[in-house]
Amino acid sequence: MPTATQPNCSIARTLQLVSDRWTFLILREAHLGTTRFADFRDYLGIAPNILTNHLNSMVDSGLLEKREYQSPGERSRSSYHLTPAGEDLKLVLAALQQWGDVHAPRPDGPTVLRRNTQSKEPVNVAFITKTGTAVPDEDVIFDPVPGSPADRTTWR
Repeated sequence: MPTATQPNCSIARTLQLVSDRWTFLILREAHLGTTRFADFRDYLGIAPNILTNHLNSMVDSGLLEKREYQSPGERSRSSYHLTPAGEDLKLVLAALQQWGDVHAPRPDGPTVLRRNTQSKEPVNVAFITKTGTAVPDEDVIFDPVPGSPADRTTWR
């Protein structure tokens, strides 16, 4: 049985961690290499108290890790770095970006392109089989696992 803190649905559990605009924008900046509080604040135009709350929450949920650093002559500060879980959200961010570029485009075009680091060729987010074959979106279904809470055949 799902609890208030742990629903059965993977999407619902994920949204408990990344449920708002600021979290996604902080993740975007972290994937662009931002690690310092002041840089997150300046790039995002976010109030310091809101940023503090989000960074702490993202550290607590395992998306970011805090590391101490100290510039010469200054006090110790924290920097924020993606964890493996935060890194794995790159695909989600790319899918949101790809969707936005198609369905909510800027008049001047995209501001960031997804490219292969070696060939510099543009890349798209897609469904891929275990053998590496791309599958068209229209050929993909969400198939409930028999006997799981998502199995609609067991509902009465």
